[in-house]
Amino acid sequence: MGLFLFLMIEFEIYSPIEEITLPVFEQHKVRVFLKRDDMIHPFISGNKWRKLKYNLIKAQQQDKNHLITFGGAWSNHLLATACAAARFGFKSTAFVRGEDLNNEALFLCRTFGMKMIFTDRESYRDKHILFKRYFGNDDSAYFIDEGGAGEEAALGCSEIISELTDTYDHIFVAAGTGTTAAGIINGVYNQQRQTKVQVVSVLKGDFLGEEIQKLGPLPDQFSLHTDYHFGGYAKTKPELLEFIQMFASSTGILLDPVYTGKMMFALTDLISKSEFPAGTRILAIHTGGIFALLGMKEKFNF
Repeated sequence: MGLFLFLMIEFEIYSPIEEITLPVFEQHKVRVFLKRDDMIHPFISGNKWRKLKYNLIKAQQQDKNHLITFGGAWSNHLLATACAAARFGFKSTAFVRGEDLNNEALFLCRTFGMKMIFTDRESYRDKHILFKRYFGNDDSAYFIDEGGAGEEAALGCSEIISELTDTYDHIFVAAGTGTTAAGIINGVYNQQRQTKVQVVSVLKGDFLGEEIQKLGPLPDQFSLHTDYHFGGYAKTKPELLEFIQMFASSTGILLDPVYTGKMMFALTDLISKSEFPAGTRILAIHTGGIFALLGMKEKFNF
């Protein structure tokens, strides 16, 4: 069986939707649902599976069997790529930003067979030059950008919308590169849904809208929130960590401090400020990535 059929048939996505009840939601009479993409796979979880899906298909179609990608020392994308490569018969190599180390996430990557090339931050800036320098003469090498960003990834993420059997007034999603958000927006636009997509940036600055627009149109029902980055990418503050712990102890669901924690904090804060009228139905996308919790465990005040 070809990889395409294997991916489409044998690797079925299990991503249930469950309602989340917190006192603030009940107080404001807003219903909040969570699409559990974190349950797709233990390691190829959340948007990581969706971003890799069409990249793997394209690599196979081009007869390439060596996945080359990029990420930081706690990158869930690296872990997902390492596991996916092992599962579907590829080799994998990662350019890792920073000094050589062996934390829990990279230990798992190595266990899945991924090779590491640790790279100083200056060299890491131009990933295409790195790829060409090390693998320019390797016809088997397939480039996957940091976080899986790109058109193939956006296509995979757009399928979230086709899986929805109910209607929602708003969809919330966290954004770093903007690829997942672009896919969701494209899915809403193509299916002519009236749902408004609320994108929570985990980065400082207001440039993310431009990045999202590179992968598709920005319809009127789009809103970008730039005030919930907590200092920038992978940065955090005590109130965010307290929220993550409260959410986990109240729902049994783990969030990560880099993406989903910030997204759910923003959603909850906006509800508490009466930004949504009573009766509003909101769907939040859990994009996985909970291994990032391990990289910040010392910051939690238990």
